[in-house]
Amino acid sequence: MEKPLRKGWTTGASAAAAAKAAWSALLSGCFPERAEIVLPQGQTPSFALSRAGLGEGWAEAGVIKDAGDDPDVTHGAEIVVRVQRAAPGAGLSFHAGPGVGRVTLPGLPLAVGEPAINPGPRRQIAANMENLGVSLDARVTISIPGGERLAHQTMNARLGIVEGLSILGTTGVVIPYSCAAWIHAIQSGVDVARALGLGHLAGCTGKTSEEAVQRLHGLNPQSMIDMGGFAGGLLKYLRRHPVPRLTIGGGFAKLSKLAAGHLDLHSQAATIDKDRLALLLAEAGAPAKTVLAAKEAGSAALIQKIGEPWRLAELVAARSREAVMACLSGHCAVDVVVVDRQGTIIGHAG
Repeated sequence: MEKPLRKGWTTGASAAAAAKAAWSALLSGCFPERAEIVLPQGQTPSFALSRAGLGEGWAEAGVIKDAGDDPDVTHGAEIVVRVQRAAPGAGLSFHAGPGVGRVTLPGLPLAVGEPAINPGPRRQIAANMENLGVSLDARVTISIPGGERLAHQTMNARLGIVEGLSILGTTGVVIPYSCAAWIHAIQSGVDVARALGLGHLAGCTGKTSEEAVQRLHGLNPQSMIDMGGFAGGLLKYLRRHPVPRLTIGGGFAKLSKLAAGHLDLHSQAATIDKDRLALLLAEAGAPAKTVLAAKEAGSAALIQKIGEPWRLAELVAARSREAVMACLSGHCAVDVVVVDRQGTIIGHAG
């Protein structure tokens, strides 16, 4: 029997623990052995400190981000929080240290120029510092050593977040393989594009299809949404936050899943429906031996090759477009682009 996947803690929860430990040390002169916090849904995790420093008017604590069994880019990163006393009545202010990003584009839930510390983590930090029972007049600076390098593995640059990572997390809990950070980036990408007044967005499954779509339509980089396999995450958000025009781009294999009505295009969520692709070929007039060859083919690439004379990729694009338009309830103009592994457009509908 497989062991259940272990949950983890967000950067926001880690920052809240480090902030509470530092604030406690600043008030009492000593650090707790572990920092226990209360999360929005009532969990009370405790965190070991990776560093602890105390000086005149300031204290600093660190926590190692533990994402559990989730393949999170920030797993193992150190979240460091320095708390400094502020003038009475100044309240709580948040600042970005090295490795934490800064917002440069509109559309995010933070003003341009603000540190990329999201509202949820800010509330968690404030609530846990307040639990110590002292008026919050403090300056909170969050750093992530190596964060600027790690940020290159995220979508932050496209979202206009520069110089580092974001401090994220609404609940404080990381659910393994929920890919909440990716979904959050998709939604943030839509918000930024809408705030910039961009009326044509493109959701693509990977870099090859993204480059092909960008060449085809001459789109602004902020129009490009890296949706990966999360077609549903993009489409459901666009249904609530519509744009005039949407292009979906991807390889034959992933878009054949979309054509079959699947909105999660990952291999573990949906498989290639060879029977459905064979049926498309039959409807296009392919002979019985070709239909049978498609059913017995060992890969999507081979099926696509078999179906070339009957423009199978065009049929997949058309069926994918129907699925997208059904999900969006007709709120925007849609086209779908299918590319091969070299980035050549082999199917286009709409």
